[in-house]
Amino acid sequence: MSTIESPSTTAAEPVLSDGAPLRVSLRENDIRALEALVAPIRAWTSPVFHGFDNIPVDGPVLLVGNHNFMGIDTPVLWPELARRTGRALRGLAENVLITVPGVRHVLHGIGCVRGSRANCRTLLEQGEMVLVFPGGGREAVRRKGEKYALKWEGRTGFARMAIETGAPIVPLAMIGADDAYDIVFDGDELPMRPLRMLVQALGLHGSLTPPLVRGVGPTLLPKPERFYYCAGTPIETTPWADATDLDEAAAELQAVVRKALEEELKFLFAERKRDRGRTLWGRARGALGL
Repeated sequence: MSTIESPSTTAAEPVLSDGAPLRVSLRENDIRALEALVAPIRAWTSPVFHGFDNIPVDGPVLLVGNHNFMGIDTPVLWPELARRTGRALRGLAENVLITVPGVRHVLHGIGCVRGSRANCRTLLEQGEMVLVFPGGGREAVRRKGEKYALKWEGRTGFARMAIETGAPIVPLAMIGADDAYDIVFDGDELPMRPLRMLVQALGLHGSLTPPLVRGVGPTLLPKPERFYYCAGTPIETTPWADATDLDEAAAELQAVVRKALEEELKFLFAERKRDRGRTLWGRARGALGL
């Protein structure tokens, strides 16, 4: 799909893990292809975007977001950000996805790499726009009563990478996906024990056991909830650059970013509350002028 440059074999050229390309350039045809791929979900959810002009169009930047249910709202970001910034988004993917050969090839093609500190640092040092979800897979694999909860306990690696590279952080809030499904049984409940055992047998932590869900009626078709996205004001990380205790600095910056993201989430919840087009029926009424 995209134009990629193979990792150099010279010692002077930085290298990403798993054979991921160091640079990815999305051409017009690539962006159109991505738009075609996400067209069904865009049509179903009619996403709205706020504050995307806060995202720098050049230089290193770390987009830090909340990971919603199974990440179903994430694909929309790739063509949207390519159009708005003229840049390829570099995502930090779950290790389990990168281990699957076919999936790894597709992820590499759109700019994703294994979610490691080394890869994150390398990309930021190359001036890339990097997307990270500090809550990781556990935040995406929801339990009952965890809608839009941030599972960031002990997750300071992203802040450390931003401090070390001097990259600004843009909080990226997203809502809608956690309301697209109702959880029938979550991964901790007894009926899900066989699946949990299978997950563990595959070498994964039991906390990553996906829930049993339902969308429209008893089906797996997601409810046509509108997706909302908001990019906040960039947070400069230079004030922490000369910290003598980097671990303490990273923890402090993580708290700052978390608070900023929570404020953006509050903004989106307020926007959604007054939006008549939140549901498919509401959008249809609006289109008909009712």
